[in-house]
Amino acid sequence: MSPDELQALIDDATFDYTVGESAAALAKLAQATAASPCSFAAWHALAEINFSLRNLDAALAAGERAHALQPADLFINTTLSRIWMERGDKARAEHFGAQAKIQGWKEQLKDPAGHAAGPA
Repeated sequence: MSPDELQALIDDATFDYTVGESAAALAKLAQATAASPCSFAAWHALAEINFSLRNLDAALAAGERAHALQPADLFINTTLSRIWMERGDKARAEHFGAQAKIQGWKEQLKDPAGHAAGPA
């Protein structure tokens, strides 16, 4: 699967979820993660959708896969913090929350004026 095809599948899954087609979204993300097991975006989307559906075990498994691929990502650390909080493990939730804050601070230090990255 090409990177463009993978992104289109992730986008389709996200759209499916937003219009209430959760089963279709999960099926597409399962296809995406099987085709590209190193896709951070696919694993993160799978974690977020499972979390929203209250499938906490599946959310955690997908979140951990995404985190293994990009441990310094602010958003996956935030996702894992939320999952652990819902699971009742405050210490782990705080650990990932702190990691998210650190990543946020690093981003601010890169651009202290708070401008968006990329061309203007």
